[in-house]
Amino acid sequence: MHIPDNWLLPQDAALLDIEDPDQLRIHSIESFGTHDGPGIRLVIFAQGCQFRCLYCANPDTWDVKGGHYKSINELVEMAVHQKPYFGTKGGVTVSGGEPTLQRTKLLQLFKQLHYYGINTALDSNGRLLNDEVKALLDETDYLLLDVKHFNDEWHHKLTGLSNSSVFKVAEYRESTGKPMWLRYVLVPGYSDQEEYLHQLGQHFANYKSIEKIEIQPYHLLGVHKWEALAMTYQLDNVQPPSKDCLAKVANIFSQYFKTVKVN
Repeated sequence: MHIPDNWLLPQDAALLDIEDPDQLRIHSIESFGTHDGPGIRLVIFAQGCQFRCLYCANPDTWDVKGGHYKSINELVEMAVHQKPYFGTKGGVTVSGGEPTLQRTKLLQLFKQLHYYGINTALDSNGRLLNDEVKALLDETDYLLLDVKHFNDEWHHKLTGLSNSSVFKVAEYRESTGKPMWLRYVLVPGYSDQEEYLHQLGQHFANYKSIEKIEIQPYHLLGVHKWEALAMTYQLDNVQPPSKDCLAKVANIFSQYFKTVKVN
């Protein structure tokens, strides 16, 4: 599915941000999450996304008018209630969808969470970068940056959009010196080319802010959602990566990153 690069530009993406400033449009909430940042976390899945990833496990998060509302105060109260379970490392992660579509609301949320001493993390596809996003990133303790593919042509094939902004977001995060994790979905035949894996590693090899890279093995758990939405799943002949494939990619990334984790 090809989407023009000018589709949902940053100024247009404010569509979600100009709604009720005290209400966040969300898809769902997960308590006691352990795969979306350090420690035990309350994970808020924001509604709306610009990418159209072929392997997306939650295509029901795409619609910017979907989901439901939760007030920021309600989310803060929920986090404060769960704070005893967070320990020294845990906190709140906002994932998606794409959270930065609601960046000014999230800035308000993160400031309130920090007031209560709660750690924040943002899981983003890196599509947007403007002054509002930078302000949100500056208030974010951990950035989990999804790098779908290093090669722009393949990135278009996978997501419908360019990856140019992704590297700008990473560059900005590096300039702040604040922690960042990279996340890479490994899709056999689409994002497992050794040439581009090495190029990705070389590009980020000198970054000081990257604590680790997480390999997310492609899976079929979301296929039923495509069917329920009457959408054609284009990767129905693609199988999850083998153990050998995962080991190969982990070995390549270990040449450039101090910590490599297979989720």
